[in-house]
Amino acid sequence: MNKIVILCGSPQEKSKIEVVLRHIQTILESEGFSITFLSVLDFSPVNLIKGYYNSIEIKKFTEVMEEADGVLIGSPVYKASYTGALKSLIDLLPEGALKGTPVFPLMVGGTGAHLLAIEYALKPLINSLKGKPTHGIYILDSQIDRMSKDNPIIDVEIINRLYVQLNDFVRSIQIKNPFIA
Repeated sequence: MNKIVILCGSPQEKSKIEVVLRHIQTILESEGFSITFLSVLDFSPVNLIKGYYNSIEIKKFTEVMEEADGVLIGSPVYKASYTGALKSLIDLLPEGALKGTPVFPLMVGGTGAHLLAIEYALKPLINSLKGKPTHGIYILDSQIDRMSKDNPIIDVEIINRLYVQLNDFVRSIQIKNPFIA
């Protein structure tokens, strides 16, 4: 069974990006994938701020990331980029932690002005870990209904794009691991 890690970069509980990522988790689990959902909130702030890459929780995080067949990274847009909390966590991974691993970038922002944050911020971060970024999805805050658990994305075009991109992501995982069902 393919293992996918979903990493939420929001420092806020029940954020819109978390709601979307949980929805994606449900979709992928229904397709038979084993999902590990992680959030920056799962980690000790001391480990993140002081860069304790040798702490037990960061070593375990590194192991989970290195063993993943695919990774989905989601973040709200903060100052035209991903969150500082996500950066602090990712900085604790070794350089090649995602070598050859398909990585699906997803961001949520308040306006379309930050549409390129995926291309100019998140994808370079993924590349620095030697991951293979797939096409990403940028969703506006206004296109998400945080209270809807069945389908929090309310824009039909975004829903369709999400399914297309998820299919591409899954194909990338299957190409990387053709004998794992």
